[in-house]
Amino acid sequence: MKKTVVVFSLVIIAVFILLRISKYSYLSGITSIEMTIAVIAIVFFFAGIYLHKKSLHKKQPNTPKTPKVNYQKIKELHLSKREYEVLCEMAKGLSNREIADVLFVSESTIKTHISNIFSKLDAKRRTQAIQISKELQILPF
Repeated sequence: MKKTVVVFSLVIIAVFILLRISKYSYLSGITSIEMTIAVIAIVFFFAGIYLHKKSLHKKQPNTPKTPKVNYQKIKELHLSKREYEVLCEMAKGLSNREIADVLFVSESTIKTHISNIFSKLDAKRRTQAIQISKELQILPF
C-alpha cells in the first residue's frame, strides 16, 4: 500500500513539473504551443508503454491449487458420468431446473439422478451429499 502511494505521488509530482516546465518554455517564447503539447504527449506515451510492460511482467498472486479429484473413488461409488455431472452442478448451488437446463435433460431426469446420488453417497440432503463428496475428494473444487 505504501509503495503504491509513493509511486502515485512521484507520478503526480513529475506531471506537475512537466507542466510547469512546458508553461515556462511557452511563456518565454522558446517553443510553440504545438511543440509543447507534442512533447507532453510523447512523455505520456512512453510512460504508458513502460507501465504497461511492467504490469505484464508482474507476478500473479498465488492461486490456491485445486484439489485433485479422486477418480478411483468415483468408480468405487459406481457414479455414472451423468450422475457425476449432476453432483458437480449441485455443488455449484444450482436448482433442479437450472441443472436440467445446463445438461439439456428434463427436470424429472435430474430428480432421478439426484436420488441415485443420495443412495450411492448414503446422504439424505443435497448439503450432506456435497459434504460427503468433498470429504471423499471427488469434487473438482
